[in-house]
Amino acid sequence: MASPSSGLRQRLTGLRERLKLHGDEEQHEQTDMWSNRDLIPLPPQRRTWGWFHFFGYWTLSSLNISNWQTPNTFLAEGLSVRQAMTIITLGRIMILMFSVLIAWCGIEWHVGFTVQNRYSWGLRASYIPLLQRVLLNFIWNAVQCWNGGRLAAVCITAIWPSFATMHNFLPASVPATGYQFVGFIVFWVLSTPFLAIRPEKFKVPFMITSIYCGVGMMCMMIWALARANGVGPLWNTGEQIPSTSVFGSNWLIMGGLNQMIGGIAAGITNGSDFSRYARGWQHYVLGSTLSALVVGVLVSLVGLVTTSAAQKIYGSVYWNPPDLLMVMMDNGDGSSKARAGVFFLAFGFMLTAMFENICGNAVAGGIDLAGLFPRYINIRRGAIITFVAAWVVQPWQLVNRATTFVSVLSSFSVFLCPIMGIMATDYFLLRHRKIRLSHLYRPDNSQYWFWHGINWRAIPAWLCGWIPTVGGLALKASNKTDGPKALYQLYYMAFLIGFFTSSVIFYTLNKLFPVAGMGEYDEMDMYGTFTAKEAAKHGVIPTDGIIQGTEQSEVEEGSMEKGLSVKETAM
Repeated sequence: MASPSSGLRQRLTGLRERLKLHGDEEQHEQTDMWSNRDLIPLPPQRRTWGWFHFFGYWTLSSLNISNWQTPNTFLAEGLSVRQAMTIITLGRIMILMFSVLIAWCGIEWHVGFTVQNRYSWGLRASYIPLLQRVLLNFIWNAVQCWNGGRLAAVCITAIWPSFATMHNFLPASVPATGYQFVGFIVFWVLSTPFLAIRPEKFKVPFMITSIYCGVGMMCMMIWALARANGVGPLWNTGEQIPSTSVFGSNWLIMGGLNQMIGGIAAGITNGSDFSRYARGWQHYVLGSTLSALVVGVLVSLVGLVTTSAAQKIYGSVYWNPPDLLMVMMDNGDGSSKARAGVFFLAFGFMLTAMFENICGNAVAGGIDLAGLFPRYINIRRGAIITFVAAWVVQPWQLVNRATTFVSVLSSFSVFLCPIMGIMATDYFLLRHRKIRLSHLYRPDNSQYWFWHGINWRAIPAWLCGWIPTVGGLALKASNKTDGPKALYQLYYMAFLIGFFTSSVIFYTLNKLFPVAGMGEYDEMDMYGTFTAKEAAKHGVIPTDGIIQGTEQSEVEEGSMEKGLSVKETAM
């Protein structure tokens, strides 16, 4: 008779087997400790994103409250409207440039951030940047759900005005109100079903959200201008840098540019997670340019104009759209027209917050978790785990109490920018845009195994990229103004220092201690990821190709000897 422990062991073994992912081997979807269906190079049939997908993807990070409020950040430091808009425009140009740079590997080789770092860091050390992304995904998903909950609460109030004055059912120890908590629950519940949508099918949500929120923002601005008979006094704000400030306008502008890029550094870093879905590079560049640059600047301008006009109407400055919407509803005396208008606008902001969070945090978190546990987690499971983790993170504690912690997270680009520098330098300058895909998914005889799975060159390059700026980060997060001036100046240039310092050090170490196999790539398309045109461009044999009358099976057999036969590019 079997013992209870052996029975339990059998049940656990059975459960583990049921939880394991299974791929279609005929579609090269092997599942092991390094790969699964969502990690392998994407085949042509899964690369469905056209220019509008990328337009919608970037629109989610443009048509949002944060971008709407961006001018306020710079005006609060004493800069003029013209200087603030200059920072925003230049910052958006730099965001576009670095986004294309980092995403290019995904466009050409159809692999995401999780796999992309394996050839730079080594298969094991790639967990260093990966774990940073997982941490950010968990926390920002929770914070975004909480912020989205504020918009959900405005929508509910527009339908039932008494909701805003509901009894606070939470204990005094919880730093939130029942009003806020219900909004959070509604936002979280409404978002959850959309986690089932695969990235290949994001076009419709992107289209609906972009049009809805874009029209809503324009309506909000037009209404404010018409009601105020023009822009308000905020629009004419000149340079008003406080006499107590230790920095002039030039350093404040530099700090603003760093803040612009740093604020979206997490999205830039994992750009290949989504660029790999592109049908071609033209789609990525066109969609990103129209949205990340053009729409990004326009939304900040619309936010500035609307806030300025609202100041003329109500006598106070309301940069936060939920606050402004509640004021609009209150001043409409709770009429049905006022409530309907507020609901329409708040729902548009909420949709954008919802899909930005799903795409940028939940789905991205799913991809990153799939890289940690590929046997058991795919994008969908990982996205669900990331979303459920919002309850563990408890964003109401972070937003309302641990403001310093949130401030540090907002400046986490200090650690991400050096990663980007390593990625760009390795791909473009050292490997000349050639990688061996098959070696990214196996430790045996892999060029990317380096020393026990670690490319030691990446670690000092990364450390040297953020150590000079972390002191300024600590001072900024603690709101200290009496620290060494040099630390603040280094922090104001954190993105450029981190990116280029790590780039130079990583490049130098690779030249002093060369890595074997630089510029080598698989002779054959082992994953069926390339179209005939792409295969010809890369110089690889398509999966269904034939070499001088040799059958495909013979090509595969020869290719597997000592790994894979390779071609070398001119270095």
